[in-house]
Amino acid sequence: MDHEPWYSIGELARRTGLTVKAIRFYADRGIVPPTGRDRNGHRRYDGAAAARLDLVRTLRELGLDLAGVRAVVDREAPLAEVAATHADALAAQIRVLRVRHAALTVLANRRATTEELELMRDLAGFAAEERRRLVDGFLDAVFDGLTPAAEFAGIRQSMTPYLPAEPTAEQLEAWAELIALAQDPEFRAGLRRLARLHAADRAGTDGVVRRDAVATARDQVAPALASGVEPTSPAAERVVTAVLARYGHDLGRPVDPALRRRLRDRLESVADPRRERYLRLLCVVNGWPVGDDVTPAVRWLRRALGARTAA
Repeated sequence: MDHEPWYSIGELARRTGLTVKAIRFYADRGIVPPTGRDRNGHRRYDGAAAARLDLVRTLRELGLDLAGVRAVVDREAPLAEVAATHADALAAQIRVLRVRHAALTVLANRRATTEELELMRDLAGFAAEERRRLVDGFLDAVFDGLTPAAEFAGIRQSMTPYLPAEPTAEQLEAWAELIALAQDPEFRAGLRRLARLHAADRAGTDGVVRRDAVATARDQVAPALASGVEPTSPAAERVVTAVLARYGHDLGRPVDPALRRRLRDRLESVADPRRERYLRLLCVVNGWPVGDDVTPAVRWLRRALGARTAA
């Protein structure tokens, strides 16, 4: 005689923690049909059906859809295969949620304009291809058509953010802020002007790629900054002379008022704090070490040049 226990639907609900309504739902869809019925026509379930319902409940709590649950309990597909498919889908959802969280965090930490709010809304829903299109549009606006092409291709590459497949929260927040900054028309125009000045410095040279004038000037100014030399003091004269001499040498031009104005234009374009912010956000997104801030050296040299021009 078979002594295996049979359960009424109410008893099965208490045993599995599912509601009577949920058990009927799974029965009506053929996922866990009743084992049989009693003389009054009420549904009865055996131990195997109870175990099947336990499995259904676990799979549903893990997020599997009904089709996946049915495939597993009917043994039409291996559990590992179905779980892997749903794990991939869940990972994609998590990535989207992380981007949305980053966008909302940026908005919460700043007084966003209507345009920024719309951008963050779009960013939260953008696929990777759409986000790449935003970056390419920004870099095209800055570098398109400038020569020498090979050198600017390298500069463009060094300014391209690459959000990893599994970014940290910090990288996502930096990405969201960076994209918002890249859509700023004034920032784009300022970088385009700086790129044009850089291209003009390269025009007419012997084709040898030299170090950027601002980076060279920063290194020459660094000792004066470290020593506390005031940019308007006589002691700053030697530094200004050395910077101008090197700049003139690299351009093949004499040190004259025109060269001073040219260097001041370069420094003014570099001095935009949004540029430094972009570079720092870029380092966070790409996982690069943050480089030295050129702003103190640029500010010092601008004051030193301005004082001597006025004099």
